[in-house]
Amino acid sequence: MLRFAVLGSGSSGNSALVFSDHTRLLIDAGISSKQLHLRMAQLGIAPDTLDGVLITHEHSDHTRGLEVFCRNVKKPVYCSAITRESLSCSFSNPGTWRIIEGSAPFTVGDITVTGFTVMHDAVDPMGFVFKSAGSILGFASDLGHVTGVMQTALQGIHSLFIEANYDDVMLQNDARRPWPLKQRIASRHGHLSNSQAAELVAEIATGGQLQRVVLGHLSEDCNCPEVALKTVRTALQEAPGGAVEVLCAGRDEPCGPFVVNAGAGDIAGVLEDRQNLQGEFVLFS
Repeated sequence: MLRFAVLGSGSSGNSALVFSDHTRLLIDAGISSKQLHLRMAQLGIAPDTLDGVLITHEHSDHTRGLEVFCRNVKKPVYCSAITRESLSCSFSNPGTWRIIEGSAPFTVGDITVTGFTVMHDAVDPMGFVFKSAGSILGFASDLGHVTGVMQTALQGIHSLFIEANYDDVMLQNDARRPWPLKQRIASRHGHLSNSQAAELVAEIATGGQLQRVVLGHLSEDCNCPEVALKTVRTALQEAPGGAVEVLCAGRDEPCGPFVVNAGAGDIAGVLEDRQNLQGEFVLFS
């Protein structure tokens, strides 16, 4: 059974877990090694049982704890060749590198991973699709806009972790951010807004297989869970499909684990394992 959990998601740091009955993968290590250990312990997972660490891109809020963590927990680190080169400039030896070759699927234990390119101001950022025993999870964080490649990669998934970084109005009204920074955030290589995330979620949900969406990387100043959830719920209400649970991940506490595919139409199953999240179901027809 494929599951996932978010250890923390926000501008201060990002990390998540994807795991089956036999395989455990850490996605990004943007919080300290100490916090990685503590938050994994809260989920009952020992770091030395991991089968690998996947890196979406080199920015510090996704790699801050990588070197110390891998110094103590020696596991393979999966990323693109360009991302490895970028990280090698800052890290002495974070672990044994495993190069992700574009969109070519690869297998770790009983989980098949397929990377896909996303648009962000990093050297070679990517999202992932995880498959195991008929369950499919999409994972996309830090992306300036939705591309055709991304839309194609995420079709047919059962669960989705997606960035919803900012609300357009809150960003424009933020007096603390200079105009060039606002332009960078809202650019095609910056971050995804609530409305952009909502449009993508509604499109994916039209296929009828999507059961759960976890929104992540919310800006502390230019977004809030209530606004993000409302935006995505509204988009879902206007789209054909089934029942979708929409939730927001927090910055400082782990949330989950969640079953990726609880079974078509099984609302009780979709609710299994909900912890520490704000959200509700959106039923639409």
